[in-house]
Amino acid sequence: MGTVRSDLSVSLQHNSGLFQHRRSSVVVNLPGLEVFPGDLLVPDGVASYLCHPALLLNSEPKKPRWPFSKKGVSKDKQKQAFDLENCLSTIKITDYSGNEFHSLKDKTWEEVLERHEKLPSEPPDLRKQQEAVWELFTSECTYYLDHLLVLKMVSLGFLSCFFSTIKDYINSSGSASSMDFISVLSKHFRGRLCQSHQIYCLNYTSAIFYLESLRQREDFGIYLKWCEKHDQCKRLHLSELLVTPLHRLTRYPMLLKNIWKRSIDAKEKITLYSLKEKVEKAIRDLEGKVKWLDNFQKFRYLQEIIVWPPLWDRDKRFFIPECLKHIFKEHMADNILSPTNRHLLHEGKLTLAESIRFLDVYLFLFDDFLLITKTKHNKKKLGGSDIGLVCPSLTPELQAMIKEGGSCTVLDQPIPLDRLVVKNIDPFHISVFGLRNAFLLQHKNRYQQCIAAFLLQAQTETAKKTWMAQIKRATSCFMKRYETKKSPFTLPAESSEI
Repeated sequence: MGTVRSDLSVSLQHNSGLFQHRRSSVVVNLPGLEVFPGDLLVPDGVASYLCHPALLLNSEPKKPRWPFSKKGVSKDKQKQAFDLENCLSTIKITDYSGNEFHSLKDKTWEEVLERHEKLPSEPPDLRKQQEAVWELFTSECTYYLDHLLVLKMVSLGFLSCFFSTIKDYINSSGSASSMDFISVLSKHFRGRLCQSHQIYCLNYTSAIFYLESLRQREDFGIYLKWCEKHDQCKRLHLSELLVTPLHRLTRYPMLLKNIWKRSIDAKEKITLYSLKEKVEKAIRDLEGKVKWLDNFQKFRYLQEIIVWPPLWDRDKRFFIPECLKHIFKEHMADNILSPTNRHLLHEGKLTLAESIRFLDVYLFLFDDFLLITKTKHNKKKLGGSDIGLVCPSLTPELQAMIKEGGSCTVLDQPIPLDRLVVKNIDPFHISVFGLRNAFLLQHKNRYQQCIAAFLLQAQTETAKKTWMAQIKRATSCFMKRYETKKSPFTLPAESSEI
């Protein structure tokens, strides 16, 4: 990491095509960004290196593959581990200690000027500005050399242009040529620098969960230990290095503000302030995109695990001859969990009291309706080891159920929040039935008639109060939105029961 970190012990290629995607099945287009959830950004040189026969546990070169894949693993694990350790021991790590940036990152601006015999003829205010510019440069050097796993070429391009400007100033003859750092900062902060960090940050969560899934493999564990014990890692673990670009992006506004505060030229101050605002806006946009992407991935996965039974299975009161069932197409079931304008507010396991039994149910409280499902567990486990990787925002309860091959089958139609009533149940009235921490949900139609009721039991009194508070808050917010959007010419939305 260092170089071990950035290119898996291969020196970076200074080619025009910097990265290639290992794309997942879903492509998400966000404004200004194309995101592949769960992707890894792999440098060109590394992509071919990862498939090199010497690194594959099965050394047959006929079928190149990712060295940590689950396929093709032979039974002799000890021999594989030994072969992998031998292979890693032969790899030479590129040393960046002789890099020009490495010799500058710990120097002060005054030391650089003295080294180049540049006398301090500038006014004190200008010298303070130059020191602030140098702070941005040296912090970028430290970021590039000591902490950066990916985005190496993006950062290198910024550093090279930045340093070229500084060298032009230092080597200039005469006394007072000004440093043209504004053009460099404008070019990179308005260009690829922020966008590349945005793409990385959007994929960070998936990368962390992918890393956790790889840790379960012995061969990857050997490789990771070999990387992390190298001097260039400075005793930092892979997870600590992966988070660095997130921290770096949030630090840019502070560094730019420091330069802005020490600038005396009005035009420079305007440009620097606009750059700081642009980076801060990029961070705000990123927060929104991360939430949007998280919501998209979660809803996409919920659509796969929530089962919508047909009308005749859901309610035995309705008799539909086999020859007529083709008429009933559950159009809404396919799109009802569309993530574009719907948010999941609360979810969790409860117990539903029926006439002769207790039923385990899982409730989903959205910002416009409540969905009650019954959980189904399969004895035969599915190959769901990567559930957390697919959607890390799923609750541990739901992930555990899915890994066991379970699903959530809808018990009744979704209950619109403007038709939902929640009531507390006094323990005095239901203790005889063995119920504790109970509350009642009523589904009313537009005529205020109760068309369904659900007596639910939470595991604790605190969980019960949380559910009741969440439902009441969601209902209140929904009604406020409805009143805001309501027009004198529109009628209230019909319940699907009407």
